[in-house]
Amino acid sequence: MQIEFITKNDLERFKNELISEIKQILEAKSSIHSKEWLKSPEVMKLLGISSGTLQNLRINGTLKFSKVGGTIYYKSEDIQRMIETGGAK
Repeated sequence: MQIEFITKNDLERFKNELISEIKQILEAKSSIHSKEWLKSPEVMKLLGISSGTLQNLRINGTLKFSKVGGTIYYKSEDIQRMIETGGAK
């Protein structure tokens, strides 16, 4: 059995990582609420998914979308729901 020690530096690094992740979540939520429609790159960043995963979500009907010209748009409320339920991961 190996004993590991947690140092003050370890705790400080953990705290900084946690704060960073919380800031990202809050920024993502504020970004969602500021727009009614989001483009694919924004959705991929918010959900932390690849373009292939986003395409699969469209194909299997998990995520509704609208296409205008060559641009695909997603309702921000649908993206918010996916974030809250963890549906994309």
